[in-house]
Amino acid sequence: MRRWLFGLLSLAGAGLWTGATPQAQPSPAPPEEVDVALVLAVDVSYSMDLDELALQRNGYIEAFRSRQLHEAVSKGAIGKIAVTYFEWAGGHFQHIVKPWTIIDTPQSAIAFAEELGEAPTRRGRRTSISGAIDLSMALLEQSNVAALRKVIDISGDGANNDGRPVTAARDEARDKGISINGLPVMLKQASYFDIDNLDAYYEDCVITGIGAFVIPIRERGQFVDATRTKLVREIAEAPPEALIQKAQSREQRVSCLSGERQWRDRMGN
Repeated sequence: MRRWLFGLLSLAGAGLWTGATPQAQPSPAPPEEVDVALVLAVDVSYSMDLDELALQRNGYIEAFRSRQLHEAVSKGAIGKIAVTYFEWAGGHFQHIVKPWTIIDTPQSAIAFAEELGEAPTRRGRRTSISGAIDLSMALLEQSNVAALRKVIDISGDGANNDGRPVTAARDEARDKGISINGLPVMLKQASYFDIDNLDAYYEDCVITGIGAFVIPIRERGQFVDATRTKLVREIAEAPPEALIQKAQSREQRVSCLSGERQWRDRMGN
């Protein structure tokens, strides 16, 4: 009986072995080559009122519709960019609105703008620029593109007050060869957590990399022009005279922990 069972199991095993034909696995697609992989990280904390949020989103929509941006893309060495757009507030509030998208024609840029216009905007508590940089770095690692340049574009209206120090995240991005540019929104001084010199804070504490720059917005009518100018500069190659890390080329003017200090003073801890 045992001999019969052994033979039956052997035959079954042989049948399973001979019947299993390994399937050829498709090789992964090679990374697509692009001139720049661009992460758009947009502040939606409660310090931004609803009108400002609408103006901010519209600035990006109109930029991707603009002829200037279309020409900047077409004049690149490859003629393609990869872009993703997410909104952030505190370290635990991050939402990817548009995943990685290849822009290589005016039509693809306009389609990106239209999809951005249809997406709802969320809001969250606190301000974690460091968290936004950390997520941006992770997204760049997952982009599946071979980019000549990697750029993080941070827009916001306040200093970092949540998560790890912003300079730690900035320096990690710099060490990975990633540039960070800034679009500080300086429309009003209505909140305890606003700071007078947010542009200086961005220059000294946030931006880094070849040709890094800050374009402040001080009036509501500047959103479209400032956002378009910023994106065109990021897509175009950095001019030779811009080979200086602006944030590290001058004496420190503001404390990079000013946001954390404001939060501790306000909360009493």
